[in-house]
Amino acid sequence: MTRPAYLVSDGDVLLPSTTCKGPWGQTISGHVVGGILARSLEQVGSGPDLVPARLTVDLLRPTAIAPLEVRTTVQRDGRRIRLVDAELVQNDVVVSRASAVFLRRGEHPAGEIWSSPVAMPPLPPDPGPLPDDLMMFVWGYGGDGGSSGAMAFTEWGDATGPKYAWIRQVRPLVEGEVTSPFVAVAMAADAASATSHWGTGGLRYINADYTLTLAREPVGDYIGLAATSHTSQDGVAAGAATVFDVHGPIGNATTVGLVNPVESFHPRA
Repeated sequence: MTRPAYLVSDGDVLLPSTTCKGPWGQTISGHVVGGILARSLEQVGSGPDLVPARLTVDLLRPTAIAPLEVRTTVQRDGRRIRLVDAELVQNDVVVSRASAVFLRRGEHPAGEIWSSPVAMPPLPPDPGPLPDDLMMFVWGYGGDGGSSGAMAFTEWGDATGPKYAWIRQVRPLVEGEVTSPFVAVAMAADAASATSHWGTGGLRYINADYTLTLAREPVGDYIGLAATSHTSQDGVAAGAATVFDVHGPIGNATTVGLVNPVESFHPRA
């Protein structure tokens, strides 16, 4: 079954549907915002042998479920590096912004470099029929990251151990378009906030921004996030996760969060 897209393109304007609604109120979910910005950055920044290597998304204001547009600017267009900025605009107000670096492929150097070992739990089993209103498919592993997982983030519960999530998009970002691997991983990277900031009280932090770094684009439908660190003080949190595809690690995601004083977030994804 093909689910309705999050957005419809009408010239330079994007029209969001109610499927865009996020968990924090009557606003567009952060992962959709990230996808919109990544899509526009890729349209302007991609080129022969250029790969997206870094994306930073600043979630400046709540984004209403209302018409919006993206304005992009090429800040640098060098022989090996292209830097592009984008702004998401509603009613002439910038509600979110992003920047991306595209790097040209080259000869890979010889030698080995140390990296902290991180492994993802196995891919999820076939979940069977999914709810029609599902935003994206999330399979979470909590605690020790053992072989048992659950739909959404419910398996994490009050666990204090490492958190892992396999994420698969189940609907197009824009009607009539195939969501690119870069846009898909950009959307999944928003969940680095939940993966790294989830604690015994659930998710108490609102995502203020996130940065995705990539050595290569993902292969396949599943994007994995393995939490690697969380640090917090006085209601401000910094977190990080390693990003995976089915073949192994492909990059990292970092995120900064601000405490939500109202209530914790227990999503059903």
